[in-house]
This record gives sequence, C-alpha cells and structure tokens, in this order.
Amino acid sequence: MTSINAWNRRLSAYAAPVAWRSFTQLGVTLFLFAIAIVGAHALYQLSWALALPSSIAAGLLLVRLFIVQHDCGHYSFLRSRAACDWIGRGLSILTFTPYYFWRRDHDKHHATSGDLDRRGVGDIDTLTVKEYRAMDFWGRFRYRLYRHPAVLFGIGPAWQFIIRNRLPLWLSGKTARKAARSILLTNVTMVVFFGGLGWLLGYGEVAAVWLPAILVGASVGVWLFYVQHNFEHTYWARHEEWTYVDAALRGCSYYKLPGWLHWLTGYIGFHHIHHLSAKIPNYNLPRAFAEVSELQDVRSIGLLESLGAVRLALWCEERRHMVSFREAAAA
Repeated sequence: MTSINAWNRRLSAYAAPVAWRSFTQLGVTLFLFAIAIVGAHALYQLSWALALPSSIAAGLLLVRLFIVQHDCGHYSFLRSRAACDWIGRGLSILTFTPYYFWRRDHDKHHATSGDLDRRGVGDIDTLTVKEYRAMDFWGRFRYRLYRHPAVLFGIGPAWQFIIRNRLPLWLSGKTARKAARSILLTNVTMVVFFGGLGWLLGYGEVAAVWLPAILVGASVGVWLFYVQHNFEHTYWARHEEWTYVDAALRGCSYYKLPGWLHWLTGYIGFHHIHHLSAKIPNYNLPRAFAEVSELQDVRSIGLLESLGAVRLALWCEERRHMVSFREAAAA
C-alpha cells in the first residue's frame, strides 16, 4: 500500500487506547521510578557511589516515562485530549522537556522525516556528501564535531535537555509564543519542585541523585532516536519525490531488541509502525507488528548491529545510502 489513508484504515483497529492499560503503564512506571529515585536518595546517605546505580535505573525508567509523554503529545495515550495534555505537562517536570514546545517540533519531525528539502526541525542534522564537500574547513570541522559520538550522545543530550529546553529562544512561526510559554511554565514548576526538594534534602544531594538520572535518560533517548533513522539504507529524498509512507517504512528501522528492553523503551523500537500511524498507543505496536505481515518486511536492526550506525554521517544522493566520512573521502 502506498497511500497513508489506506494504511490508516488498515491500522485503525490498533489506534484505540485502552484506558486501564494506559493508566496501568503510567502507574507501574511511576512506582518503579519512585522506588529507584527514593532508593538513590537513601543510599546517598552512605555514599554517592552506592547511590549511582539506583540513579541510573531511574534514568532508564525516565525513558519509559518520556514515551508516555510522547504518546500524550500524539493524543494516542488516552481518548481524552485534555487528559493527555495534563499528563504530558506533569511528566515534563521529570523529563526536563516542555510538553508543548517538544510536541510542536516532534510533529514537524513526523511531517518532514526523510525529506531533504525540509530538514532541520526535530531531527538530527544530516548533510549530503555534496553539501559537506562544498563547506569550508571550519564548516566541515563543526559538522564532524557535531557528529562525534561524545557530542551526539553525551554533550548534545545534556545541552538539549538541561539547557536548551530551559531557553525560550530561537523560536519562530505562528506558535512561537505558545512554545515559549510552555518552556517558561515548565521552568517555573521545575523550580518549585526541585527547589522544594532541595530545601528538604539539600541541593547538593538533589543534584548528585537527579543529574545522573537525567543524563542517562537523555543519552539513551537520543540514541534510540538516532539509530531508528540513521542506518545505512535509510530513506532520504527530495521533496518532489518524497512520500510519507516511504519515509515511514524505509526511513525508520525496526529496532530488534530483547523483550525487556522493548518494555523499558516503551516499544519505540517498532518505529516504522509509529511513523505510519502515530495514533497507535505504544503498547499496541508489538501486536500490530505481529498481526500485519506487511509491517514485518522492513529493515530490522539488532542491538549489536546498531552500534555500527555511529560511523554513518553523510547521505550519498547518488548511491542512496548513508556513508562515513572516510567513505565519502575515498569516493
């Protein structure tokens, strides 16, 4: 099927949230997160080294909470839009991600993923080989620095979630004012929440326990986003040739993870299905994959294989696949 309308009809049975499943997912994840973060604070009284593994566990659970917030942004988590908005806003305090500000950019990502002529919002910057070659020395240096794993999965996530998400700057378009308000209101609630926590427990302890959790969650989240779009035979096309269905089925991978990792990451590994129909709740994605045979005939990437995607940095329009800097230079 090449029509997105045909796919929406085909997948409509899965695009119906079940309230008890949604609330159970949210409740269980919040409960486990609370155990991990409270445990980290308790262990911190003995030593920071003992508290760190519990903070890391909390960070991994933040990934699952972020997926719930993500589903709320697509209005796929519950039938009520108002309930989705309130849950999404509440979780934004824990995920350090202003709800409306992120939703705006993420909707743009869904609408333009794989379109070479509409890059730059809600995605990881990707240049073509020709564009990279046309740059001067400093332009190439900046892009290579940006694409370095230490920046992409370390410095970059820290910048995005801790600093960038706090600044109502670099906004444009009709909804810029609403996005700025989303950032400022999230900042205020975070100051109240973490300020109160720091007043009770000490600001040093709060930083020592929560910062590792946020950094782990941010880095894992960026990695998932990266590997599900940045693989060798992904999909990029000029706007006149681009189609939404091709971008979903060819430009998004099926990240073949162990079952417990699928659970922890909110089933976002079934990324091609999510891009085909963002109205499907995350917990219905595995069932859609199992029952719709056409969804199984896509590019799957295993956990070990995905590590090789780190070297891919440029899109070769002639050969239609991602290449490394070294391959681009040799060509």
